[in-house]
Amino acid sequence: MPEVRSDAHRDLHVDQGALPGEHPGRIGNPIIKVADLAWLEFRKPDLLKAEAFALAFGFSVAYRTPEEIHLRGTRAGTACVIIRKGARTHFAGAAFLAGEESDVLRLAEVTGHPVQRLPESIGGIGVTLHDPGGKTVRVVAGTRRLPQLPGQRAHPINVSESPARINVTQRPPRVPAGVERLGHVVLARTRYLENLNWYLEHLGLIVSDFLYYDGQRERGPVMAFLRCDRGNTPTDHHTLAMTLGTSDRYVHSAYQVCDLDALAAGGEFLAIRGYRRSWGIGRHIQGSQIFDYWRDPDGFLVEHFSDGDLFDSSLEPGWAPMTASGLAQWGPPATKDFLGTAPGRRSLRELRSLFSSLHRDNEFDAQRLRGLLKVANS
Repeated sequence: MPEVRSDAHRDLHVDQGALPGEHPGRIGNPIIKVADLAWLEFRKPDLLKAEAFALAFGFSVAYRTPEEIHLRGTRAGTACVIIRKGARTHFAGAAFLAGEESDVLRLAEVTGHPVQRLPESIGGIGVTLHDPGGKTVRVVAGTRRLPQLPGQRAHPINVSESPARINVTQRPPRVPAGVERLGHVVLARTRYLENLNWYLEHLGLIVSDFLYYDGQRERGPVMAFLRCDRGNTPTDHHTLAMTLGTSDRYVHSAYQVCDLDALAAGGEFLAIRGYRRSWGIGRHIQGSQIFDYWRDPDGFLVEHFSDGDLFDSSLEPGWAPMTASGLAQWGPPATKDFLGTAPGRRSLRELRSLFSSLHRDNEFDAQRLRGLLKVANS
């Protein structure tokens, strides 16, 4: 009997595949195919404040000097986040893990960029590129592998007629949600399609889902959830997500924890210490993750997640309209803070960038603005 494969895109706010002539979500011969997202880099003026939040969020410190800290999860591999001391707070870029050192050499040769030895604290080699939005993109290999740490264990769940717990209570402690690994990063780009195609060509990423503005599908997608192409090996539904925005910026990053109890109890730990939840708890549609979003002291949006989808390379992209209500299957409505519409300096910056983008040569025009406003009001 042939294997029966389930259709992961059926009947859940998702249209069935691309229409003729629409973006295929991958290219036939990328320069290389990255294996994973390695780490994210930030600049912050106050490393002590950044470290205090990181520990409460669930990271461990792998390396520390007066000028930088490396934050890690419990799984073996590289650090998840590198924060270096800087005059102002900003997202400095992302590093992706190549499958082999030869991939780094090939990427350097094709793009004309030099191969560099990475600092002793990281090890290995890398090539530094910049995407069309100007943000740093490193591709690395041969990095020093941090050993696995003891982590939280998922709690046994009594499910219907298959109980896993008899004469034993359930008491999740209110402790930081133990971060296991970096899952994904979300970026906004004013030249969305140009940037999307750059990542497909240079890193070999493939699209899991496209979103488009309702009534504007003929103009193409405005968001893509991209995963690594590892053939028959399943990978996260998205390692990178990219959306059309009014400016080129970081949106959020996400870090896996073991289960819902770890996520919820860890949220209680953060809230008791005065940190601000942005949105959650809920379950996403694209990617299916159980999520909880927080603002760090510098205003960066970070996410705990658990139970995300895993796809191999055989699945074609799903297509769906973008709506605020379509961001989650269940949970509270998306907040104004999460959507960037809450009164304050952040929304003022968004408003200024919105009007500025309408006067620049990019993909964000008056019709796209109407589509974005429709999303915010959905």
